[in-house]
Formats: sequence, C-alpha cells, structure tokens
Amino acid sequence: MKPFYLIFLLLIASTAYAQPSSLTVKATPSLMKQVKVMAIGESKVHESLRLPARVELDQQHVARIGATVTGRITEIQAVLGQEVHKGEQLATLNSTELGLAQSAYLKTSSQVNLRKLAVNRAKRLLASDVIAAADLQEREGMLNEADVDLRTATDQLRVFGMSDNDLARLSKEKKIHSFLPITTSIQGTIVERKVTVGQVVQPADALFTVADLSHVWVVAELPEQQASWAHKGDEALVTIAALPEEELSGRLIYVADMVDPQTRTVTVRMALPNPQRIFKPNMLATLLIRKQGVQELVLPDSAVLRVNDSDHVFVQTAPEEFQLRPIQLGIRYGNVRRVLGGLKQGEKVVVEGGFHLNSERQRKELE
Repeated sequence: MKPFYLIFLLLIASTAYAQPSSLTVKATPSLMKQVKVMAIGESKVHESLRLPARVELDQQHVARIGATVTGRITEIQAVLGQEVHKGEQLATLNSTELGLAQSAYLKTSSQVNLRKLAVNRAKRLLASDVIAAADLQEREGMLNEADVDLRTATDQLRVFGMSDNDLARLSKEKKIHSFLPITTSIQGTIVERKVTVGQVVQPADALFTVADLSHVWVVAELPEQQASWAHKGDEALVTIAALPEEELSGRLIYVADMVDPQTRTVTVRMALPNPQRIFKPNMLATLLIRKQGVQELVLPDSAVLRVNDSDHVFVQTAPEEFQLRPIQLGIRYGNVRRVLGGLKQGEKVVVEGGFHLNSERQRKELE
C-alpha cells in the first residue's frame, strides 16, 4: 500500500502547485490611488457587422447616351468631365438612313394631300350625280392608306430623334436635313466618352455616360452565411479609405433577394449624398451595418486582463481587497465588451490600475 500512498501524495502536491497560490490582492494605500473601480451594469448596445465596400454610381441618376440611328459622327461638342444640362447637345451625327426616312415622310405627306383633294372632288361629283358612291369609297380607302403610311413615317422620324418642331419645319421647308444632334436626357457630369469624330455608330452603341454625382451608392457583399442578418432600413455607417476622418450614417436601401452563385454573397447598398463631389466612384470604403439596440451587460475594455490566455478582471470584495476572476466575454461594441459569464450586474470591477494589482498579486505569489 505504501507506493500507492506516495503516488496519492504526489498527485495532491502537483495539483496544489498547478493552482495559483492566491487570487486575492490586498492593496496598499499608495496602490489604491492608482486604482479606479466601477460597478458594471447593462447598456444599450448595437450589434454590428463590418464589410469591405466600394463607392459606385447611383444607377437611378445615370444615363447612357447613344445614337438613335446609324450614322457617322461629324462633330463632338462635349468632353469628359463636362457638366451638362438636360437637352444639351453632345455630338452631331450625319445619317443617310435619317435622310431616307425624311424623304419617305415627304413623299407620304404629298400623297396624303393629293388624295385629300381627290376625295373632296369625288364628293362634289357625287353630289352632282356624275360618279357613283363606290368611286368615292374607293378614293377614301386610298386616303386612309396614305394616312397610315404618313403616321408610320412620322413615328419613324420620332424614333430617330426628331421633335414635333423638327417635323413641322420639314413639312414647311420640304428640305432633307440628314444631320441629327445627340443630346443628353439628364443633367449631370460626363463620366465616360466612347466616340471620336468620323466614327460610324449604331443605335445599340453607348457613346456617352452622364451621371448625377450629387448622389452615389456604397455597395458591399454580405457573406451567404450572414444573409439573414441585414435588412432594408437597417442603420449603417460608412468610412471612406481616402477620407478616414469622415464617418457618415444612413440606412440600407437595398438587400438583394438572391445569392450571387459565383461569389456566394448577397449585395447590400446604402445611398450616400454627395453634394460637394467629395466621394468618387470606385473609392474603397468600409460599411458598418448596425442592428437595433438591445440591453446587455457590458464591461469596459480597460478592465480586461489576459492571464494564462484567458480573460480576467479584478472584482472588489472589500474596500481594499480585490479578487482576480475569470470571465467569458462576447463581441466588442466600440470600447466595451459584452459579458457572457463570470460577473453579475452591480459588481464592482477595476477599470483602471488592474495591471498594477496583477503585478502585486504575482509578487506575492513569488514570495
């Protein structure tokens, strides 16, 4: 039995050696001057998620301007970065197709006038019993056909970009004008130009991009695993990498309903006013999404000590006595941490001077 008894004593001794000799510190008057104690309690905290983001054009204030008819660019009036107003001319297009459409319009307009005269003459002849009613009906049918052709030609010219005033001038002057202005449909800044003089363009080509830069978007990608975390209307904060001192608040205006199959992320978007044009598209940013505040037991960061790779705090147990206690902490909210276990509301903890108390505790252990 003697060997077993020795082993038992060794186990007891090793256990006692592994445990700290004392977790309680009695502070001296001079040490007390360096210690600040605070009773912990609940506070309204906001859960947050930080995402890398980028500044993009507000697509609701962007127009891609192109030609309405095939032709060759003869002149460009606008340059990159220019501020333009709605209806302002950006370039001039010379189009054979436009000339042919104007010619067809003039021909059908002339046919309509001739057939109107024929119908009026037939009505007079019918009244004098010179022709039959069938002849009048035939001429009215021909007039209706000409009216249809004229409406078709008119619609074609409107599609090509001619206004009612242009059509009125064409009808009056009877002159074909194959030059067509390319104008902007919104007020803003020319942020892209993809055309040169002499270039042949098609209606599908985007020649200019005009954007109202007083509004931009901040766009981020939310990981699929956290897709249910963000909702439209959630509070958000954005920090631009190029302007670290600027922090702007807003709300999410869009959360995608589908996951991108390539990146396995969900797109989220925040609107950002930009009246001074400070924020440039493609700038890097950080988007912080905040949830509604909830009451949680929190602890200042300054109170936490790392001892043996775990979180501890000093809890006041007497006016000049403090106990080192292990605690469990959650995520950080600003400069406070959520308390998951080890502390109760109202307990007094050391928020300043904990390092000095721990040094005193270690000195006592060594002695």
